[in-house]
Amino acid sequence: MLTELRIRNFAIIDSVTLPLERGLNVLSGETGAGKSIIVGALGLLLGERASADLVRPGAERATVEGVFDLSGRPALVALVDERGIDTEGETLVLKREIAASGRGRAWVNGTPVTATILAEIGRSLVNLHGQHEAQTLLDDESQRQILDAYADATNAARDVASEYASLAAIRRRIEEITKRRADAERRADYLRHVAREISDAQLVPGEDVTLEDDARVLENADELRTLAQAVSQALSDDEDGALARLASVHRALGQISRIDASASKMQELYDSGFYALDELARAASDYASSVELDPERLAGVRARRELIFRLSKKYGGTLADVITTGAAAQAELDLVDSAEFDVAQLRKQEGEASDRLRAAAARLTALRKRAATAIGKAVSAELPQLGMDSGRFTVALTPRAENSPQGAEDVEFRVALNVGYDPRPLARVASGGELARVMLALKTVLAAVDHIPTLVFDEVDAGIGGRVGLQVGDTMRRVAEQHQVFAISHLPQIAARAHHHIVVAKGAREGVTTADISVLSANDRVTEIARMLGGDPESKASRAHAKELLQAAGS
Repeated sequence: MLTELRIRNFAIIDSVTLPLERGLNVLSGETGAGKSIIVGALGLLLGERASADLVRPGAERATVEGVFDLSGRPALVALVDERGIDTEGETLVLKREIAASGRGRAWVNGTPVTATILAEIGRSLVNLHGQHEAQTLLDDESQRQILDAYADATNAARDVASEYASLAAIRRRIEEITKRRADAERRADYLRHVAREISDAQLVPGEDVTLEDDARVLENADELRTLAQAVSQALSDDEDGALARLASVHRALGQISRIDASASKMQELYDSGFYALDELARAASDYASSVELDPERLAGVRARRELIFRLSKKYGGTLADVITTGAAAQAELDLVDSAEFDVAQLRKQEGEASDRLRAAAARLTALRKRAATAIGKAVSAELPQLGMDSGRFTVALTPRAENSPQGAEDVEFRVALNVGYDPRPLARVASGGELARVMLALKTVLAAVDHIPTLVFDEVDAGIGGRVGLQVGDTMRRVAEQHQVFAISHLPQIAARAHHHIVVAKGAREGVTTADISVLSANDRVTEIARMLGGDPESKASRAHAKELLQAAGS
């Protein structure tokens, strides 16, 4: 529940802290004192559109904070936890800021969030009803959820959505395969040509590099043989070769070693060098013998390179691209043959999924039909007590042409507020005040299944008074047994039934109009209700009437 609402520099409000309690909280005050501004601040906290015009003149920014107690609300704690926000011992603080420049920011327990996330969390904490707010009661989705909650059909509705998603996935797969098969059939001749041309080439990954090396050797075979023979001759010629000339070096080193044994290292180096040169001479000779002038093979390598170049130019920049293109073309051709079998299997799955969806939707429809009748009677029974003596509430279930993720029917709340008229959609019949009272009747009926902890009613008493006001107050008090209720009211009959009564009054601070609040004590409540009765709040008659209202309410 909402335990505290803090507002600073918002419209005419300088700084107020609004303490709220369990049960029925009523905010009263003179017309123009700022009651609607407090509701507007709460709406801003719940994600409504921000505007720089809301910043109090002379202030840099306006802020609104709401402190919520989540005790006994594990689903709400889980919702916040899923967003990565610490609930700090089941306490949640929502904060919204608007700068004079128009820039806005939002936080939940000190964690920066978007206005969208703030609104999502806020809608789970507070249900705000009033003549100027977007009415959740008029939203198709909200009406469906209300009926399903009353019918205890939330799980059944979830099953329908799940089965619909499964069926939709199968149908998308069928559509995808059918489209790909049609594309492949249109391109079959071309695909066969591509697949055959690339397959006939018998390409091997990396062979373009090998062919490049082979071509370079074959094209330069004569030069390679000549160079290798020159190396071999320079080393091993009988008289002028390097190895023959090294004989004198060998003899000199032998004499040095006989005289100075410490110089034997030079002999070892000589031996290593001589053997290496001798091996080099043999290798050069063998290489020269292996190099062949093979014009026929060279022509074959060149032809193969040309084939790969031509295919690469047609089907991709590299040999790998060509091989990939060939495989893809063959895969598309294979699809022409396999698609019929695949689609047949999927059609079977589609039929099974469609049957499951139909069965799930039928179960949901049965639950909704029973609940629609029951909730229509229950809400209709509440309407006369809320000043709508001829009011009749119904829930229309209109079958759809085919099942949807929401079921086999559309849900629409309808109401007739006058004798002789057929029920019509709420949006086309009810005024703001009437709509708020219809919602109050619904909340009374739904109190046991509605999980939103705080309900706010603004101007629910518009256009009523006297006995009806007492009935509306009694109804709110009943709803407040299971929800925290916060009502903005000008009726003393409703204010008298509050568990917690707050007054907002207009004042001035530093030459600028402001609004201040105060929590009323028992004696102050008598004075305020006497004022709301329209008489002199200090007269004995007005105060006696006020005390009578309070005693009748048990306050």
